[in-house]
Amino acid sequence: MALTVLGPGTALGAALITGTVLRRTLVVVTVRGGSMEPTYRDGERVLVRRGGRYAVGQVVVVRQKHAGPPSPAPNQAVAATGTAQEWMIKRVAAVAGDRPPPGALPEPYATTDGSVPPGALVLLGDNTHNSYDSREAGYFPTTHVLGTVLRPRPRPTYD
Repeated sequence: MALTVLGPGTALGAALITGTVLRRTLVVVTVRGGSMEPTYRDGERVLVRRGGRYAVGQVVVVRQKHAGPPSPAPNQAVAATGTAQEWMIKRVAAVAGDRPPPGALPEPYATTDGSVPPGALVLLGDNTHNSYDSREAGYFPTTHVLGTVLRPRPRPTYD
């Protein structure tokens, strides 16, 4: 087995390339508000992997949808990424082809053919009484998803 030692210039170049790739792949976001409590609390920081496939139970960061209210209430879980856009952190409740959980969609979405259309997600906050999500906004396009939270915490059990 041969071992190659990199010179200082090569090592620095490799480190810069690795750092650039990681910044394009991973982002740290700060949770704002209480719509994901008790799973994620206001001020917590989470690591998000950009892009990918989405599955029921995953926690994602998604661009705020403005089709409903102009902005979520101040107590909603909005993830700050250092950009002017507003982001929300939500749990995937249904993906394309799935049947949404009962009560997860408002009219007229709830009266469609019964399954989530391609390119769409049903997203819900864990704090069901304090969350702007698919119950008000309907489907969220997958193109608006920043990425999935790495090492998501399991959904809490409710009494």
